[in-house]
Amino acid sequence: MDIQRSGSKPSGKGPAEFFTGSVRIDPLIATTSPARIGGAVVTFEPGARSAWHTHPLGQMLIVIAGCGFVQSVGGPVVKIRPGDIVWCPPGEKHWHGATATTGMSHIALLESLDGKNVEWMEHVTDEEYAAGEAAE
Repeated sequence: MDIQRSGSKPSGKGPAEFFTGSVRIDPLIATTSPARIGGAVVTFEPGARSAWHTHPLGQMLIVIAGCGFVQSVGGPVVKIRPGDIVWCPPGEKHWHGATATTGMSHIALLESLDGKNVEWMEHVTDEEYAAGEAAE
């Protein structure tokens, strides 16, 4: 058994290569093989968002604070709030982040396949992001 004490792992900054705006990542779950699950609390400041990406085994987002957006490629931008649970199926291209005026935090849970848990793609454009603001 391994008990990871609160505050024992440092927060990290979401890399500009994968995020737009200010994003903080607080690690929660890091396992070693044969276990595959990983997780973090991700906090997006207003206007911050991920780049488009996919996950080989999917991703679950549990919104815990604030207000945000999520979108799958080809679908509408959807507003998400605390208590909402979002399932992004394996291979589904998507993004998520905060609204322009309110930050958002979610727990992200995902599994690795052959040591890989995400494939990052292009940044979400300002026009794609603005579709969420227009839909409110």
